[in-house]
Amino acid sequence: MKQAIIGISSFLLMILFVPGAEGQTGSSKNWKAGVARVVITPERPQWMAGYGSRDRVSEGKIVDIWAKALALQDESGKRSVLVTADLVGIPKKLSDHIRDQVKIKYNLSRPQIAINTSHTHTGPVLSDALVSIYPVNASQQKDIDEYTVQLGEKIIALVGKALRSMEPVKLYSGNGVTRFQVNRRNNVEATLTLQSDLNGPNDYAVPVIKVENRKGDLMAIMFGYACHNTVLAGYKWSGDWAGFAQIELEKDHPGATALFVQGCGADQNPLPRRTVQLAEQYGQELAAAVNRVLTEDMQPLSSNLSTAYSEVELPLNIPPTKEELSKEVQKSTGYEMRWAQNLIKQIDSGESLRTSYPYPVQVWKVGEQPIVILGGETVIDYSIALKHIFGPDLFVLGYSNDVMSYIPSARIVQEGGYEGASSQMVYGLPSTWKPDIETLIIEEVLKLAKQVGVPMATTKVS
Repeated sequence: MKQAIIGISSFLLMILFVPGAEGQTGSSKNWKAGVARVVITPERPQWMAGYGSRDRVSEGKIVDIWAKALALQDESGKRSVLVTADLVGIPKKLSDHIRDQVKIKYNLSRPQIAINTSHTHTGPVLSDALVSIYPVNASQQKDIDEYTVQLGEKIIALVGKALRSMEPVKLYSGNGVTRFQVNRRNNVEATLTLQSDLNGPNDYAVPVIKVENRKGDLMAIMFGYACHNTVLAGYKWSGDWAGFAQIELEKDHPGATALFVQGCGADQNPLPRRTVQLAEQYGQELAAAVNRVLTEDMQPLSSNLSTAYSEVELPLNIPPTKEELSKEVQKSTGYEMRWAQNLIKQIDSGESLRTSYPYPVQVWKVGEQPIVILGGETVIDYSIALKHIFGPDLFVLGYSNDVMSYIPSARIVQEGGYEGASSQMVYGLPSTWKPDIETLIIEEVLKLAKQVGVPMATTKVS
């Protein structure tokens, strides 16, 4: 199966995209921005998200976890809000509720709000998320449900606070680099110290947006990286390396708010790992890469904001029958057994098992800076393919608006393995993705990019 970068023909690119659509006259001085933040650390012990091997609830914290918001408004009054959160992901039900309420309360539609999660594995379990992993009892589920409701209300209020705090600012963008991500499909963690070379595709980019107030003081830093947030696997709350990077930047720049955005790092791990010291080290490395960008000449962004959003139905393979699921219950344990049991309950209640999923795709153009925002646990192939189309300065976010499953490329679907096949079970999907999902996602990005005026690259990424 060919990758999308090869499989999408020149003809498709020509019919879906017309270069140009620039026409920007806005000054970088005519932006407004507001930032807000709120602690989202659970107040009592509860189940932690990300690892199926855990066997009990949380036991305190290393550092608090946060939700943060950056609101933007261009000179014509167009607005958008980016929400970041130290969570393993956000499920569709919670995301839809938050975005529906933001529309009612603040008149921001789906294209204008993006919710990105850092994918920390030392954050809380949420309702309707990764339902097959955790052996949660009724009392623990009640705690999870109550926390999820409170989290939603906190994020809705957070958006309002960011909007109310807007003031005149200047925006700048740039890309840095750091190299602690390792392609986990092509390198064995246990023998990594014996290797002299690393294998597999990677994208080491560190996207940065700088927000300065009218005095020239640093007000906010949006920065990202594409890598699993999985150094830590214990029972204490933390934002892992992404959390430590935010802490380091806010220490380096008093008064500024640092917002981390996760990229397409579903097949990338921070290696080596498993200690707090390593999480702090990677956080410091990422912060150093951001600080280097902040001190260099960054691109001023003209005050023009365009946003687009859609949901594309991604096809799933034929779901199992009740008979096949019953056999799975008998032969399996752990999440495989719970997955089959949950699907049997759906069938017995008269529900049809999914044959597709509404996948969120979003594109923003912030001045001259294009940003592609994708849902799910997207693998690095998507970032690489999109940068071939739109250029190396493109920002590509994963884990946004709805984290429903791993999103493998056509190559990884063909290869199989955890990201390509078995991971769909932990998210409760009835079957694996069909291999054409990569083409469908790339096509949708192209359509939205055309809507907001993102030009294709004149020089291709090698």
